[in-house]
Amino acid sequence: MFGALVQQLQRSEERRLRRFFMRRFRNATEASDATQETFLRMLDTPPKTIIENPQAYLFQIAKSVARVTSARFAADAELFLPAIVGENQATDAPDQERVVIGRQSLIRLAKAIEKLPNRCQEVFILSRLHGMSNGEIADRLGVSRNMVEKHIIKALIHCRKVRSEIYF
Repeated sequence: MFGALVQQLQRSEERRLRRFFMRRFRNATEASDATQETFLRMLDTPPKTIIENPQAYLFQIAKSVARVTSARFAADAELFLPAIVGENQATDAPDQERVVIGRQSLIRLAKAIEKLPNRCQEVFILSRLHGMSNGEIADRLGVSRNMVEKHIIKALIHCRKVRSEIYF
């Protein structure tokens, strides 16, 4: 009796089911395979299962098949990517050479900042490392905002010069 129900559903719902899968996969072969898988799963339903709405049950199975098939597609896509593509992907971790160059550059910039006049160095550190505003620095050091801005500009020009020597 259950086989007859599945055959009846196949006659009445197969086209709708295939369209459902075509919208999901955009591939006729995959849609046909998923449709067939859905009916096979329907046939595997235990005979004592009471199904009040066979169409709704069929489409619940179809949603499950679609979910599993989509997950398989995603896994296959990653698995079959060319090796070269994986090599060119950005990573969060820099290689050793980049780490060494970065450390050397930081040391050179730190030495350049140490060479600045004391007040200029202090203003630059308060601004760039401690994130203080120009007004806060001026109040703290008892100088004008204009003087703070001049010190920051002087330090930035000096650091830019050192950076250009590092990278070129």
